Amino acid sequence: MGYAEVLYEVKDRIATVTLHRPDKLNAWTAQMGREVRGAMTEAARDEAVRVIVLTGAGRGFCAGADMGLLAGLSGAGAPTEDAAEVLRRERDEAAAGTAADARPDFRGPHAYFPTIPKPIIGALNGATAGLGLVVALYCDLRLASDAAVFTTAFSRRGLVAEHGISWMLPRLVGLPHALDLLLSARKIDAGEALRMGLVSKVLPEAGFAAGVTAYARELADLVSPRSMQVMKRQLWEAQFQSLAEATAVGDEEMQKSFTAEDFKEGVAHFVEKRAPRFTGR
Repeated sequence: MGYAEVLYEVKDRIATVTLHRPDKLNAWTAQMGREVRGAMTEAARDEAVRVIVLTGAGRGFCAGADMGLLAGLSGAGAPTEDAAEVLRRERDEAAAGTAADARPDFRGPHAYFPTIPKPIIGALNGATAGLGLVVALYCDLRLASDAAVFTTAFSRRGLVAEHGISWMLPRLVGLPHALDLLLSARKIDAGEALRMGLVSKVLPEAGFAAGVTAYARELADLVSPRSMQVMKRQLWEAQFQSLAEATAVGDEEMQKSFTAEDFKEGVAHFVEKRAPRFTGR
C-alpha cells in the first residue's frame, strides 16, 4: 500500500516503520493509524522481515492524538464527527482487520500488535505522550533515547485511561506507578522510565538509531524466527492464563520445537561453532 503519514523500509531483515509528521511531533491521526496497521501487516507477510522497529521522525516519537481532532470532538474547534461515531468506526475497522482466530482482547484499534507474529521494537526517540504512549506500550520491547520524555497526558485533557492503558500500564510498572503516572500526568525522563520498567533499555541520543538497529540485528541474525513467533504468542496469551495452562501450552510447543528445522539448526550451529542459518521453519 502507499503511505502518506508513515515511512516504510526493509533492510537487513528489519522493517522500520516511521511515524512521519515531524512538524506535529508525529501526532496521531486516523490515517496514521490505518497506515501503521498496513505497514505492520506488510511486514508480517514479508518472509524477508524478521524484526519490526516502530519509531518517529524528527524530535518526537508521538505527541499523542492530533489536537485538531481533540478540539473538534470537544467543541473547541471546527465541528467534526461525533466522538462516539469515531470510536465505533475505529473499533469496526480494527475488528475487520484482525485474524479470525485472534483473542477478542487483541481486536481493538491499538491492541493488535500482539497478533503480529514478529517482535515489534518501539524505538522511542523523543516525546512519547498520551496515545503515543499507549502505542508504545503495545510494542513487545521499548528502547528509549536518553532525550525521551513520557507522559500519560489524559488527566490534563479531561480524559481518562483510554485504549487499554489501564490494563497495560500496571502490568509493566505496577499499580502504584501506574496510578502516579495516570492521575498526575506528570512528565518523566528516560532514566525514571527505565527504573519503573516502562522501557527496557536507554541509549544515548547520539547514535540512538544505530543502537536500536544493532539490537534489532541481534534478533534478526542470531535468533530463530520460529522461536520468537511462538514465544511472543505464549507471553501475550499467558496474561490471560493460569500457571497450569501456560505450562501445558509450553510443554506442547516444546514438543513441536523438537521436530522443527530451526531446532536442528540451533544445535548444529552451536556444535559446529558457526553463525546460525535459521529459516523460521
